[in-house]
Amino acid sequence: QVQLVESGGGLVQPGGSLRLSCAASGPLVSIDTMRWYRQGPGKQRELVAAVTSGGSTNYLDSVKGRFTISRDDAKNTVYLEMNSLKPEDTAVYYCNADVGLTTVGVERKYLYWGQGTQVTVSS
Repeated sequence: QVQLVESGGGLVQPGGSLRLSCAASGPLVSIDTMRWYRQGPGKQRELVAAVTSGGSTNYLDSVKGRFTISRDDAKNTVYLEMNSLKPEDTAVYYCNADVGLTTVGVERKYLYWGQGTQVTVSS
């Protein structure tokens, strides 16, 4: 069974930094795009950043220049480096990934989500 497990959340003061990690495990054969989403209190879930298997990235406008997404394919892990954090970045952060699984010799892609990690930016 494929699992995505996030870590690295916590409480940080405005202007501080955090690094989130999301590690995939299980009988996967490939991972395409990996993404970070967030859902703040009373808000809809939004896409924060994404990185393709080729290394292309895109970001939510409000985090450009402050957040950096990266991946380590040897570890099946995606990271989100968050700097200059603001109170409005407070949210539960979720990762997801397009994971390839082989069934009866055929590879198919499935979308998996992690359980989320809380990030709170407050003084």
